[in-house]
Amino acid sequence: MRTIFHNIGSIQTMDENNSFFTGKSIIVNNNTIESIVDSIDEYQSSDARFVDLNQRAVVPGFIDAHNHLLWDGDRFNEHKLRMDGKSYTDIAKMGGGIMSTVRSTRDASESALYTNGMLRLKESLRNGATFVEAKSGYGLSTEDELRLLNIIDQYKGDTNLPSIHTTWMGAHAVTPEHTYESYTEEILSDQLPKVLESDLAESADVFCEPGWFTVEQSEDILRASRNGGLKLRMHIDEFQDGGGGELAAELKVTTADHAHHTPMDTRIRMHEANVMTGFLPGTPYCNGHTWPDFEQVTENNIPFTLATDFNPNCYINSIPFIGSLAVQRNGMDPYNALSCVTRLAAKSTPRCDGLQHGVIQKGAIASFNVLKSKHWESWCMMPSASPIQSVCLEGKYIEF
Repeated sequence: MRTIFHNIGSIQTMDENNSFFTGKSIIVNNNTIESIVDSIDEYQSSDARFVDLNQRAVVPGFIDAHNHLLWDGDRFNEHKLRMDGKSYTDIAKMGGGIMSTVRSTRDASESALYTNGMLRLKESLRNGATFVEAKSGYGLSTEDELRLLNIIDQYKGDTNLPSIHTTWMGAHAVTPEHTYESYTEEILSDQLPKVLESDLAESADVFCEPGWFTVEQSEDILRASRNGGLKLRMHIDEFQDGGGGELAAELKVTTADHAHHTPMDTRIRMHEANVMTGFLPGTPYCNGHTWPDFEQVTENNIPFTLATDFNPNCYINSIPFIGSLAVQRNGMDPYNALSCVTRLAAKSTPRCDGLQHGVIQKGAIASFNVLKSKHWESWCMMPSASPIQSVCLEGKYIEF
């Protein structure tokens, strides 16, 4: 059945031609965009559903390309520790950080974890994310990582939730009974084979950082994951240049995220190897750190994505807020910032069905946001509230 969205103020398509339309209507047929037309007169006698958008602007559905969706507990007390001069590593040694979340997550019931994830996905959608990359990583054992992946899998197919790209991140940290050497061996000999057998993950991710997984350990895990058919993602250079960017370029991973302290020559090599840089400005915002070098990266014509990095240490589940940080605090152009959470994010986080997303054009998935304003720039100009009035989610119209 067709749904016809008309009386649209403007359409920022984000397609390769940088098309911007006013006075046009969007024709949706089932779950894809059939066409963008000047007139809907020929459809007036049909049984199509007509949706009057009252001159509001339309932009593509946002893609949150880095989200630690599933965990239990909270770590809001750790901010005061950082104010007192404790580092991320110091807090971890005190029993906080990732280990605190792992303990809470392991103790939580499956029902509680499922509910947590469901509420977070609904919040993501309310903030305009029609597609979310969801990581495991707070189980850190074969049994617990598979439990998280199984729960994430249960959200798929729910037409009221964003679509999901599932990433296994068993290589996030180690529990006290392990060293990084012993846990890497366990990952390679037991956890990864069982994850592959389960067919629950599309990508693998490794926290490659001094003090966490070494470059060599990361390479072993990533190569084994690729051999098993998984796409590769990385956390690199969040706190210092640890050589993760060089490994990302060598392996030609799909995306290397954080990349806060990656040297420019390494960034260029990553780009030449078709590695997407994923910037996560919410993390330095929450931790009180300096911002990534957006301007220098842009001047070197290196494309990058923006994402939430939603996790217990960065409780931001709003792509529009991330856009506000980029635009209102870092001087990015609203259009360029929008490309980072739509068209470019689609390259690092594709749909498994092959349909194009992150754009509004013929043949693409019909996932787009109707804003509260007639100005498309409003998508990143309401940091204290959602700028989204309603969403077309794979052809289904949802009003908030």
